[in-house]
Amino acid sequence: MTSVVLEEIPDRVSLAVDISNCRGNCIGCHSPFLRQDIGEELTPGVIDSLAADNFGVNCFLFLGEGRDPSALLDLARHVRSLGLDAALYTGRETVEPAFWEAFDYIKLGPYRSECGPLDSRTTNQRLYHVAGGRREDITSRFWRK
Repeated sequence: MTSVVLEEIPDRVSLAVDISNCRGNCIGCHSPFLRQDIGEELTPGVIDSLAADNFGVNCFLFLGEGRDPSALLDLARHVRSLGLDAALYTGRETVEPAFWEAFDYIKLGPYRSECGPLDSRTTNQRLYHVAGGRREDITSRFWRK
């Protein structure tokens, strides 16, 4: 499933794409159906078509990783070759160095209901902006002042 979202990545109009074969098992997951192998395969051609059909989008957000990290990294690089930012929401606590090189934004951490989502000051999840080899935690941008 795809949708254009305005609040997932600050200051970006993101095309969010659900990635199936989730390796996580978060209690209270909002999309448990994504643990299954479902949907159409995401390829560079599909990304090209989605980008062309969604004028004004400046970020491509992968909601999940699937089970093929190499393919995901290749897709992120393809997204960036189109002039779009590449973003990843993962439920893992950490990612390999190659992910920090391939993505402009990475959200880390499994959903924990007792901690709340990104807009909660007690969240365990973190959203990072990656630029110039630097990782900036921008989670607080979701919190109301």
